[in-house]
Amino acid sequence: MRNLLNFLLKYNSFIVFLILEGIALYWLTSGNSYHNSRMVKGMQGVTRGMEERLSNVRSYLNLREINSKLASENNALRNSIERFTSQENLKFISVKDTLFRQQYQYTSARVINNSVNKQKNFFTLDKGRAQGIKIDMAVTNGKDVAGVIVGCTDNFSIAISLLNLDFRLSARLKSNGYFGSLSWDGRNYRHAVLNEIPQHINVSIGDTIETTGYSAIFPEGMLIGTVSDLKKSGSDFYKITIELFTDFKKLQYVNIIGNMKRTEQLELENQLQ
Repeated sequence: MRNLLNFLLKYNSFIVFLILEGIALYWLTSGNSYHNSRMVKGMQGVTRGMEERLSNVRSYLNLREINSKLASENNALRNSIERFTSQENLKFISVKDTLFRQQYQYTSARVINNSVNKQKNFFTLDKGRAQGIKIDMAVTNGKDVAGVIVGCTDNFSIAISLLNLDFRLSARLKSNGYFGSLSWDGRNYRHAVLNEIPQHINVSIGDTIETTGYSAIFPEGMLIGTVSDLKKSGSDFYKITIELFTDFKKLQYVNIIGNMKRTEQLELENQLQ
């Protein structure tokens, strides 16, 4: 109460001025049709402006939900395309195979924790075993490589980021098909290094780098980045710097890709070893 009285005493002149201004404005608009119409139009303009700003704010706040729905719809389309494009040679299909030779399954997830400034970076997703996520599933940002699932709980999973010194990926030059090993050198979060490309191969700045599919984790042809620099080392191979398509500082929504035939492929390969 004392604070209220102190406030009124401190600003009493200003408060009286506002009251008198309000009375004068009321008399002016009520006694004159022209001023009254101008006042109404002015208030309507202010109201429309406020409603427009509030609508823009609501639309912005709904972007996360919209992005999540779009990601789910995109993955549903990918699953449909995978089913339709893999129905060739159906005579070799088991009658128990209700997915028509579908090799990859797609789902979306949101990144809820991420790091880019460490030597070994990981990111956490809001889906886990209860949503069908398993270890060794690929994680992409659209069509761009992001990481691999390395741990799961019922409702969360963690992925090793491409920005991790332990991350290795079989990658190739899209222009000629020559492949090597891609890794991160721990320096710039926007660049990785492609090794084991012979120096007699024609490599140009701007060439696209993509996955080979040899790991049985990533589908063939997923995008990684473009060649930004190349040097001849003391060996017979180039040291090629790749500018990554994925900006890990902006990573929010990702796709998780499961290879349904991975176990079968690995069991066969292990028999030979």
